[in-house]
Amino acid sequence: MTECSCAVEVISEADISSRVAELSEAMVGDYRGRDPIFVIVLNGAFPFAADLVRRFDPPCEVEFLALNRFGESGRIGISMDLMAPVFERDVIVVEEIVDTGLTLKVLRAMMRDRGAASVSAAALLDKTRRRLTDVPIEYRGFEVGDEFLLGYGLDWEGIYRNLRSIWAVLDLQPFVEDPAVLWRALRAH
Repeated sequence: MTECSCAVEVISEADISSRVAELSEAMVGDYRGRDPIFVIVLNGAFPFAADLVRRFDPPCEVEFLALNRFGESGRIGISMDLMAPVFERDVIVVEEIVDTGLTLKVLRAMMRDRGAASVSAAALLDKTRRRLTDVPIEYRGFEVGDEFLLGYGLDWEGIYRNLRSIWAVLDLQPFVEDPAVLWRALRAH
């Protein structure tokens, strides 16, 4: 594992690649003979979804959905909706991380309300300790703690999504003062 004073690598690129391959293999078995539609939740799920779908063997369709939250109530709005209908389709919702479960619960209900034949979920990371509602995740990558995470889709003010591994922030203050602090530490090694 690589380290710096402000963050530590907690899931390596090799571990991510291996787990994504396992998840995709499980999906291939479950969806053989079917034509699922992957609903990718932007922006964070993009790297995970790209790797997952590239390993998926049967024909499939990929759609993107962008959400935003409003106020302290946590109400969810759609800032970019799907272009393709999900009616009578097998839907696989792909998220980078599930914490409270509220967003995934809303997404599952939304897909069912739109007439999906089935709805399952894939999440690279699962923060089970933060769960507020019981929501199934059929394809789960890693269970993680409550730390703030960066990399492989997860960001700090829009940066670090392109890291190939996942990092836990040890001290938020350096990121507040200078968001590029981790980049400099990684270049120095």
